Amino acid sequence: MSPAWREQHDLSGANTLGLPSVAERFVAPTTPTELASVLHEARAAGWPVTVLGGGSNLILGDWLPGLVVHPAFAGYRCEALDDERVRVHVEAGMNWHELVMTLAGQGLWGIENLALIPGQCGAAPIQNIGAYGVEVADVLERLHLVHLADGQAQVLEASECAFGYRDSLFKRDLDGEVVITRLELCLSTKATPCLGYGDLASRVGPTPTALEVAEAVCALRREKLPDPTELANAGSFFKNPVVETGLAQTLLAEYPDMPHFPQPGGRVKLAAGWLIDQCGLKGHREGAFGVHDRQALVLVHHGGGDAKGLLRFANSIASRVSERFRVALEREPRLVGITESAHG
Repeated sequence: MSPAWREQHDLSGANTLGLPSVAERFVAPTTPTELASVLHEARAAGWPVTVLGGGSNLILGDWLPGLVVHPAFAGYRCEALDDERVRVHVEAGMNWHELVMTLAGQGLWGIENLALIPGQCGAAPIQNIGAYGVEVADVLERLHLVHLADGQAQVLEASECAFGYRDSLFKRDLDGEVVITRLELCLSTKATPCLGYGDLASRVGPTPTALEVAEAVCALRREKLPDPTELANAGSFFKNPVVETGLAQTLLAEYPDMPHFPQPGGRVKLAAGWLIDQCGLKGHREGAFGVHDRQALVLVHHGGGDAKGLLRFANSIASRVSERFRVALEREPRLVGITESAHG
């Protein structure tokens, strides 16, 4: 039996940017069986299907036709593999931060640096979420998904997911084609702290617990990033650009204090927030949208704006950076219900 769906459902509170959006139909299945049932009905009716998780890393258009599916099945279980490794099976609808803090509190290592990242677990691989030197790809073994077109279930190994920096198969070939239903993560009972980014090491003792690292990460994020429940935002709006060595060296000659991080293959990662800040844009506001006054990587919505207005504002920020540094900024949040050509 399918769960009841709602028509003309307001999604403005279902995305952390607070953008106005309405779903023609909305349903929140609480089990994989319910999910299969609603997808079958959608196929029979010929409705397009949009999968919406925690709404934390996307830009919603004002109207989503067909059916919006919000996976609401949550929970996890741990499976000991040996003396040090634990496989964690986690359902897509579980809150990511809740999972991190719960497992860190149990002494499991591997995702403590990813504390306080908003959203549901099923969305974590799409963006290959990462923070403080750790990505979800580092611990993901495999994931379970369902194809929207025919309802077929599939299991993908992590090696098949084409993970990259804030990127995956699910943002490219499988974008809008599947719903992720379960993750399998491999964590460790052995202390493996990753403290090389920022001043994280100075925030903990010489032998911290996983929970202490997670709490230090939370404190750092709260200092730098606005709470989306208080000021609408999608976290980091731009990826940190990776440029060729020649351009990096030219920029460093002009800006010796420019943050830069050598990458495999000889390329260099730059800090998008620093580039935006150097253009004098920290705290800059145009109408409904602005650059956060403490972290230039974050664009905020003060209210009254829409997706097209946000994208125009973001493009103006990227243009200023390109003009000054000859560096192209790429957006992190995915577009849902709006096309690249629909804004200028």
